[in-house]
Amino acid sequence: MVNSSMKTCFVALFVFLLVSETLIEETDAAGVCGRTPIRSAAASLTPCLGAARNARAKPPPICCSKLGALIRTAPRCLCAVLLSPLAKQAGIRPAIAISIPKRCNLRRPVGKKCGRYTIP
Repeated sequence: MVNSSMKTCFVALFVFLLVSETLIEETDAAGVCGRTPIRSAAASLTPCLGAARNARAKPPPICCSKLGALIRTAPRCLCAVLLSPLAKQAGIRPAIAISIPKRCNLRRPVGKKCGRYTIP
């Protein structure tokens, strides 16, 4: 009986820690994105998906427009989106996606680090 209670307690604690970590990550990233939740910022960049998966793909104009707006209003948000679990789930390759601003000929903070990646 005690063993069963300990297992239940352990599982509850594990679930609590897992949920807490997810909420903290989302809160931190949302703060970087201003008042826009990171999910919304990521969704606005949906037109860039092809270019984020393929270094040879030309980003469509709508992608460059959305990306330019994000860089102007919340430049650190782009890094948060690229390194988020959402990006990984969408199949985005950060090493490729980090080059989209250059491929769009956008003004960007060249040489700035985004995790282990450097903005070209």
